Amino acid sequence: MAAATLVMAQAYAATDAQAEKIAERIKPVGEVCVGAECGGAAVAAAEPRSGEEVYGAACSACHGAGILGAPKNGDKAAWDERLAKGMDATLKNAISGINAMPPKGNCANCSDDELLAAIKFMSGR
Repeated sequence: MAAATLVMAQAYAATDAQAEKIAERIKPVGEVCVGAECGGAAVAAAEPRSGEEVYGAACSACHGAGILGAPKNGDKAAWDERLAKGMDATLKNAISGINAMPPKGNCANCSDDELLAAIKFMSGR
């Protein structure tokens, strides 16, 4: 009986050692933490981009060449037609997307104010 107890004790010891090795191998490599709660400095919000910056980064691909009917940058007549509905309606279309233009013109990280600045830049307003 003593021999059986000794064998069982050794088996449990081996199992615990194996479990520790497995836990060590599968533990997370690191953690992601953002902000002041992590002991780091809080990230300050970036300054809003100008209409020209947004145009250059996101709008110029279509509005530079007038692709699929997009009003070209600086084309007063084409922009007057769009702005006849009002600046708010034009901004709403830019946010939601209209015709071939996807929502926010594929500028997912643009704020509404940045989109408005881009519209004003392209329309000359």
